[in-house]
Amino acid sequence: MPSSNNIPLPIVKLNRWVLLIGVLLGASLNQPLVITALFLILLPATLFGKRASLIYFIGSRVFARQIQTADYEDGQLQRFNNSIATLLLCGAQVAFLLGEPAIGWGLSFLVAIAAGIALAGFCVGCFLYYQFKQQQYRLFGK
Repeated sequence: MPSSNNIPLPIVKLNRWVLLIGVLLGASLNQPLVITALFLILLPATLFGKRASLIYFIGSRVFARQIQTADYEDGQLQRFNNSIATLLLCGAQVAFLLGEPAIGWGLSFLVAIAAGIALAGFCVGCFLYYQFKQQQYRLFGK
């Protein structure tokens, strides 16, 4: 159901494809700057939500017709998933800067694997979000 906070599924899938293809492209070119670009694309969306998301901006124009009839995903869930990806890509940046490319690529591949699995139908970040919310409720109530 559309609300001001929800994200249309075509844009959610675009986000996943951008992450997957971006990491694979960066790895195949052995170019950490592609990972830097992904990090810089996700960071504003993570900090400020969809109003600062380049992927949302482009997706809302490219998929304008599909969005009219699309299902939606909770915006908090998408932001949580982007937060995990941003933290992993930030860690990758630190690893690359410290001269540890194996760690940098490993962290980047975690993002690509999660995006690929999500595209296949199981959202790892969604599972983690559910577990986090469940534990939060157990510890603090509503």
